[in-house]
Amino acid sequence: MPKMKTHSGAKKRFKQTASGKLRGRHAFTSHNLEKKGPKRKRRLGHPTDLSETDVKRVKLLLGKRKP
Repeated sequence: MPKMKTHSGAKKRFKQTASGKLRGRHAFTSHNLEKKGPKRKRRLGHPTDLSETDVKRVKLLLGKRKP
């Protein structure tokens, strides 16, 4: 059985922290920024922890979990 390949798009978008958590970009940061306040835009600029439902899918794409 050949090795499972890592999903190229996922490895560019998600990083795993030293403690094993997965981090990704915030949503709502690409357009309509005039409507959003400066504090909100600053907060959205920092990476966020993924929700538990997304963690399962992303770990599978990164090859960190068996199917």
